[in-house]
Order: sequence, then structure tokens, then C-alpha cells
Amino acid sequence: GCADLATELRQARTAVRGTREALAAVARTYTSFAERRPALYDVMFTHLVPLPFATEEAPAPLREAFAELLFAVEPIAAEGEDPGLLTETFWAGLHGLVTLMRSGRLPEHAHETRVALLISHFAGR
Repeated sequence: GCADLATELRQARTAVRGTREALAAVARTYTSFAERRPALYDVMFTHLVPLPFATEEAPAPLREAFAELLFAVEPIAAEGEDPGLLTETFWAGLHGLVTLMRSGRLPEHAHETRVALLISHFAGR
């Protein structure tokens, strides 16, 4: 699943020009992946699994998927900010929006608006 996600994120990120556009493309692709492959997404990011995250011991496909998010987020990191932590925060925002929408806790009709808000506040208006 992580290998598939990494491929999709890479294709989305490299198909556009500009920092904001790359961030938006990655966000749309991430949420689309979760919507199209809900069972796989849940196994990857919701269910308890013995995989190490955010460490060098994480499997290569997991690191590659995170790297694609990092490539999109890194250009917006302010001087002195840790791009990895900023990427984790962006990822957490995307994951939270996806999870809350899929569980019916946030109305689906406003999902695109929420993602646009996340992007605009991360990338600057």
C-alpha cells in the first residue's frame, strides 16, 4: 500500500509546477487514495500494526511515501523549522480530515473546502 501511495504522490507532485500546486496535488492524491482504497488505507494508517513509523527502521515503501509528502512540504518550511515535523503535521491534518469525513463526523460536502483551507494556511494565502 505504501509503495502504491508513494507512486501516486510522486506522479501528482511532479505533474505540476509551483510549491502551492504541488502541495495541493499531493493533498488531493492522498485523500483520493484513502477514499478509493479505504480498507488498505485503514490497514496502513488506522489499525495498530507493528511497523515502525518516523524512524530509519521504517520499511522503504513507508519512507518513500513520507518522502513524497516531505518534498511537497519542505519548500514552505520557515527558516529554523524542522521540515520533517512540519510534514508530519501536514500529514496529520490530511489524515484527520480523511478519517473524520469517512466516519461521518465531518460532512463530506465540505471536504474539498477543508483541504483547501489546510493548503492555504500551510502554503500561505
